[in-house]
Amino acid sequence: MVVALIIACEVGFWVLLALALGARYLLKWRRTSVVLLLCEPVLELVLFAVTAWDLKNGAEPGWEHGLAALYIGYTVAYGHYTIRWLDGHAAHRLAGGPPPAKPPRYGLPRARHEGGLWLRTLLGAAVACALLQGAVWYVGDEGDVSSLRSFQWTALRVVGIHGLIALTYLIWPKKGPVGSAPKGRGELRDQPR
Repeated sequence: MVVALIIACEVGFWVLLALALGARYLLKWRRTSVVLLLCEPVLELVLFAVTAWDLKNGAEPGWEHGLAALYIGYTVAYGHYTIRWLDGHAAHRLAGGPPPAKPPRYGLPRARHEGGLWLRTLLGAAVACALLQGAVWYVGDEGDVSSLRSFQWTALRVVGIHGLIALTYLIWPKKGPVGSAPKGRGELRDQPR
């Protein structure tokens, strides 16, 4: 039941997002789009409640409960980011807005961008680990919580691997094409005198 609900929440996320963007840019119903976007967190609350209810009714803690915690952590950390990214693209495609800004590709600005994404991953893992720890305490000595602990370690491994990848952008920054002028805050540029 929990796996089916995770799939339903994921499908619901994209359906609500498509409806909200369609209402905003095709029908020009801004308030309706805001209401639809505010329904997004309700999906995670329903998933959380059903997972807790499943454990309360004596279900053996399994991988599906761990997956639910990881899913909730991911949507807490990356949900708004994804919505904002898609909103920029929808505004450009459907409403004639400017093209959305692309992430920096080179140097320190790229390292900063990757560091920001890593912080989001850290937030998602922290939320997932907290939910999993709450489930471990909730189940107590009545059940086998090894699968929940396993998902905590999975979340920590994801943070570590993503952190190493983000760190490589800082240690070995990708250089721009030859002859391109650096663009960024605080950099001096040749100016006519």
